[in-house]
Amino acid sequence: MGFRWNSPLAQVIAVGFICFSCPGMFNALNSMGGGGQLDSKVGQNANVALYTCFAIFGLLAGAIHNKLGPKWTIFIGCACYMLYVGSLLCYNHTEAGIFTIIAGGILGIGAGMLWTAQGAMMMAYPREQDKGKYIGYFWAIFNMGAVLGSVIAFGLNFHVTEAKALGDPTYIVFLALMGMGTLIALSLAPPSSVTHSNGDHILIQQFPTWTGEIVAILKLFLDWRMIVLMPMFLSSNWFYSYQFSTVNGRYFSIRTQSLNNILYWASQIFGSYSFARVLDYQGVNRRTRALWGMAMICACMTATWVGGIFFQRTFNINQPKPNHDFTEGSSYVGPLFLYMFYGLNDAAWQTFIYWLMGAMSNDATVLSRYAGFYKCIQSCGAAISWRINAVGTPYMTELIICFALLGASIPGALYLAFRIQDHTDEEVDYSMKDQSKIEVNDY
Repeated sequence: MGFRWNSPLAQVIAVGFICFSCPGMFNALNSMGGGGQLDSKVGQNANVALYTCFAIFGLLAGAIHNKLGPKWTIFIGCACYMLYVGSLLCYNHTEAGIFTIIAGGILGIGAGMLWTAQGAMMMAYPREQDKGKYIGYFWAIFNMGAVLGSVIAFGLNFHVTEAKALGDPTYIVFLALMGMGTLIALSLAPPSSVTHSNGDHILIQQFPTWTGEIVAILKLFLDWRMIVLMPMFLSSNWFYSYQFSTVNGRYFSIRTQSLNNILYWASQIFGSYSFARVLDYQGVNRRTRALWGMAMICACMTATWVGGIFFQRTFNINQPKPNHDFTEGSSYVGPLFLYMFYGLNDAAWQTFIYWLMGAMSNDATVLSRYAGFYKCIQSCGAAISWRINAVGTPYMTELIICFALLGASIPGALYLAFRIQDHTDEEVDYSMKDQSKIEVNDY
């Protein structure tokens, strides 16, 4: 049929480029430790505010998305990313840390909205046999943004070998790219107009009353599938504070941090896309693919974090910043590969979470609630972990907490994997709807 803007694939690719421009650039900054600032506590405390607000509004964002639709939900989220980067640019001149922390909290609200809408689109728009592929496409495009952001930071800071903050040009370039993503958000098609190649529409429940929507969200806390996945949700961003602030931000020079991040986010592209293809393999049933996925991430996670323990024994919090540089040759290669495998594991972990949730429903309305719930629990973990990092917790203790939480996630995910069905039968809870006030969900 040729290219159609209202096709599911075009819309998922579009939201991929939006996240390329906004969360992708944010990830490039955040993975440098402290948002690129020399005083990492400013970025750490901003992240605590960010993920605290993210947790609250992640839970509410499903209802907001189901009412406003993806275009305006994502547009508002993108604007909040721009405000945050602007606050870091401002900090270069005023050292007004309170503005950066407030902007971090506002970004938490916007990020909750953006990621909830994105998750609903990525899981609901593809057909069941293509969900892994769409997740892989999105994750590849999104992480190309972090790769580009890291390339920009590396190029602008190539001659900086001492420890110092990012310069104004880096932040200004990131702001311009985020502005591009914000404008793309305004072009998103309404879900009611998105159709597959044979003319089939995606599945969307009509919006209930606000009371009905809130009840539907609260019911997720009683849904056994969400309950068994909560440890996996909680751990899915917990390790960022350790990897970005302790490993990358503490161990390496500023320009080497950027180089590391190019390869970290490139590893995410490879990890997500290749793992997603395994999850979509049609030669076996969906339950078998789920169990294959469990085996793969368990093996990779264990090998990587055991390697991390040996690496972490080489430096601790009481030592001066090592400031290691990529010019050190062979002694740099080992830590670099460890950092790359941290990225690959992250991509596989989050791809698997989205694939599991996508196997539970095909309804965009239901999946927006799942995505919001996931982001709520994920952000609770991230807020706690960034606070643990900010108060000066010993590095080995941070690592052990991360590893233990990942391990504790396996039983619940395995329990769900054994119960995955080959086809999702939708159930609509009409009891929550006020039939006299039902609105057609045209967004």
